[in-house]
Amino acid sequence: MKYTTLNIPDIVLMTPQVFGDHRGFFMETFREDEFNENVQHARFVQDNHSMSGKGILRGLHYQIKQPQGKLVRVIDGEVFDVAVDLRKSSPFFGQWAGAILSAENKKMLWVPPGFAHGFYVLSDTAQFIYKCTDYYAPGHERCILWSDNTINIHWPIPDGSVPVLSEKDEKGVNFKNAEVYE
Repeated sequence: MKYTTLNIPDIVLMTPQVFGDHRGFFMETFREDEFNENVQHARFVQDNHSMSGKGILRGLHYQIKQPQGKLVRVIDGEVFDVAVDLRKSSPFFGQWAGAILSAENKKMLWVPPGFAHGFYVLSDTAQFIYKCTDYYAPGHERCILWSDNTINIHWPIPDGSVPVLSEKDEKGVNFKNAEVYE
């Protein structure tokens, strides 16, 4: 596994070593000892799997209590995946990092606790799976507006297009009004 930090050093892009031949391929997607050594000590307690269509944007989600670290990857299709630092004590507070994750490139992204997370689907459909360090707690879930000008994420949305959003995501709050971590 190759571990690459992005513009926010706590966000890590992981590129697995893929062994392939005429029969298909094999790769390790998680190995606790390597992850703890190269990324962060984490205990994963929940796995999630979602499917979304082209042009759907999910996020920017986080839990103000029971914050979740997420190890995310795409097993079908392609997404632009984003994490936003919500830790007031961080020198990267309010900044974002993003990467394209796809079934083809097989890359994974580590989004630590203390970050909001979202993604935009670039392919016709995308299946997205992720490991979480804490359980889903809907009462603590928060959402920041995906298009907040303060954060200024460069989403790869085609000119003239509008992403498909859930009602919850349409009602996301501006960054300046968001609950954040100390």
